[in-house]
Amino acid sequence: MDFTRVTEQPTSFDRPQPGADPGDPRGALVRAQEPARAPGTGAALAAQARSGGESATPQAAPPAPSGAAPETAAPGGSGQDTATGPGSEHSQPGAEHGAGPDAHRPRPTSEGIPVQPAAGQEGRPVPGPDGRERRTGQVTPPGRPTPMRRDGDRLRFVGAATRRIARGIDLDEIVMGLCRATVPTFSDAILVYLREPLPVGDERPTGPLVLRLRRSDRIPADRDTEGGFAPIAPPEPNELDSVGEELCTVRPGSALAEVLRGVRPVFTDAPAARAALPELLGEQGASAVPDGQRAILAPLRGRRRVIGAALFLRRPERIPFEADDLLVAAQLATHSALGIDKAVLYGREAYIADELQRTMLPEHLPRCTGVRLASRYLPAAETARVGGDWYDAIPLPGSRVALVVGDVMGHSMTSAAIMGQLRTTAQTLAGLDLPPQEVLHHLDEQAQRLGVDRMATCLYAVYDPVSHRITIANAGHPPPVLLHLGGRAEVLRVPAGAPIGVGGVDFEAVELEAPAGATLLLYTDGLVESRLRDVWTGIEQLREKLAATAQLTGPDHPPPLEALCDEVLDMLGPGDRDDDIALLAARFDGIAPSDVAYWFLEPEDAAPGRARRLARRALSRWGLEELTDSVELLVSEVVTNAVRYATRPVTLRLLRTDVLRCEVGDDVPQLPRLRQARATDEGGRGLYLVNRLARRWGATRLSTGKVVWFELNHG
Repeated sequence: MDFTRVTEQPTSFDRPQPGADPGDPRGALVRAQEPARAPGTGAALAAQARSGGESATPQAAPPAPSGAAPETAAPGGSGQDTATGPGSEHSQPGAEHGAGPDAHRPRPTSEGIPVQPAAGQEGRPVPGPDGRERRTGQVTPPGRPTPMRRDGDRLRFVGAATRRIARGIDLDEIVMGLCRATVPTFSDAILVYLREPLPVGDERPTGPLVLRLRRSDRIPADRDTEGGFAPIAPPEPNELDSVGEELCTVRPGSALAEVLRGVRPVFTDAPAARAALPELLGEQGASAVPDGQRAILAPLRGRRRVIGAALFLRRPERIPFEADDLLVAAQLATHSALGIDKAVLYGREAYIADELQRTMLPEHLPRCTGVRLASRYLPAAETARVGGDWYDAIPLPGSRVALVVGDVMGHSMTSAAIMGQLRTTAQTLAGLDLPPQEVLHHLDEQAQRLGVDRMATCLYAVYDPVSHRITIANAGHPPPVLLHLGGRAEVLRVPAGAPIGVGGVDFEAVELEAPAGATLLLYTDGLVESRLRDVWTGIEQLREKLAATAQLTGPDHPPPLEALCDEVLDMLGPGDRDDDIALLAARFDGIAPSDVAYWFLEPEDAAPGRARRLARRALSRWGLEELTDSVELLVSEVVTNAVRYATRPVTLRLLRTDVLRCEVGDDVPQLPRLRQARATDEGGRGLYLVNRLARRWGATRLSTGKVVWFELNHG
């Protein structure tokens, strides 16, 4: 078949269609701009110009005179009308001008309501020479809008309206899309009621059915540029402005309940719908609804239950709705209900994801001695707010702190659940004061117990502010970056190791210097790796960014931690984030040797007295004589309990920071428990005194025994 010979025959709007009632104005109201008509010109549709993207203005043929001969094609397939000549509407447009094979195709219009011909500048039909409307042959009253001319107009309107509704993501966008698509094209006003509260998914709502007015729209005074409507005069105040109440309780067995249960849209002039209006709108609102078929009540039903209702209204001076308009209202209601149900489900999932992510990550970083901390977390996208990246800071015995950052493969709810289990396991292992490589080994075993393909990377570091050293073990994670006080940024050489979940591999730990004033940056690969760069290029850019930021504050002043985290995240360009990002920054302040006192005590009866004398001398050297009585009493009680069961020397350490911290260690793994001593007991009151006098206290089990510590405030 030669497709270049196929032509489209446009339907003429200049005379009544065969078999149609000229007095029947079909369809809903559409106001559209009619192309300008050149006076006295021919009756052919102008060809679309192929050059420059411009087309001639289409013009309609004048009505055929009464008794004109029927149209017949000329011999030879020329397509000329014997009655109207070469300019007939059944001619192939552009053929007489030598146009190309595609010149006959109509010029595409923008997505939206189909543009109707024969509409004047003010949205009114243009009458013919005899004052009659060109399609129906009736006299056009002033101010009357143009109706949809055929069922194809309704189909195009439904298609454009449903696309506009489907573009919405949240609840407000979907309801607004329904209102903007129907007013003023389909109705003069619309009221959208939704259930309060909206049921989510398959849950069974409890309590009475309550409808709340979500949105009410009427014909706007300004031009709707998106729909392509011509400007119209501001509407006069009328009874439609008083329609609608804020809240409506649907009583079981009432007329409104029966209409909503019926699912299908109904005209409000039906007895059941007319009886339901006072319950929905109130007595005053129901009396303002125009008589006749000028209002449609459409139930909104999603997931086998009613979630709301929509009321479409037309003014009394407008053409009433037709039976076919019920089908249009049904389509609008169905698509809106499905979109609302989807938006409610999406909102609940987003809320659950936010809550899950919030509980998986630490709400607040702890305040640890000798180190300052800052953190950031960025999801992969607004639509995927939960992921598998995490960070943590865990206080350890001896004023040490464990710094952890990890990344589970993927950024789904499953990844977040696995991340939560691994983070909990890491906290438990840290409480046992295991070496970093042992912590990663147990995490690897836990990942294998969770299932196959549970892969994750993790970096575990332990910082000791007394020795100014840091011990790091890595499991397939990007290496940390250390920013020195002078502004030099260094990528630490840490063995890469295998990711967690591989199994059967050993992890190696390295011990490095952690000078005072330096900043350690732990991060996940989402910060340095993307579609635009590989991971090592990103790490080098991160190092350069840290060095450049440190130069701004000078060699003697490190940049503030919070500002440094923001500067690091600024290295991500628009659209340069393919994965979620976890960032943990640690500023090493350390503890000066002059603020540390450390002794070994033999496990003998004289140890408590010696501990009191040593503590008194240290407090005198530090100028903390006001704490002497409390410290001597508490040190004596804790050391007495330690030497009673210890077989090796007991350690005593005092640390002066913002608080005074005392630590007593022994080789007995059993932890002491606070209990209430009876009046006849000779012991058991030591921890009771510690609990009453100390600011904080605790006991931590170590691989070599335990440490009992307490803290006191000082001026």
